[in-house]
Amino acid sequence: MVRPVVAELRRRYAVSAAETGHHDLHRRVQIAVALVAADRAHCVEVVEACERLVAQRPEMELLAARVRYLSDEDFDEDVESAAGIESGMEIDSGGNVELPAGQAPVTEDAVTVTGGSHG
Repeated sequence: MVRPVVAELRRRYAVSAAETGHHDLHRRVQIAVALVAADRAHCVEVVEACERLVAQRPEMELLAARVRYLSDEDFDEDVESAAGIESGMEIDSGGNVELPAGQAPVTEDAVTVTGGSHG
């Protein structure tokens, strides 16, 4: 039940999505979605669409959705270079993280659902 939902989120909305939690609980799963966009409005639009997709699945019940938006102000000077490179940020020689001009927030959305079985 979970793999097709994760695959559909990835395909339909071009987001990173994975089953990330509640592995030890029967009939409960946590799905995380992450994306980077040029502006916050686009992030909000995509995250809301992802939530609707999960909520509309008849075999699932959406229990909770938690959204966190990050912007360049959320990163301090101590961020390691590898983390910046993996998330598409530029790092200067002093280790300062700099998002490209006009870079939007990074969005991380965790959705908890229940229903059906894992897989």
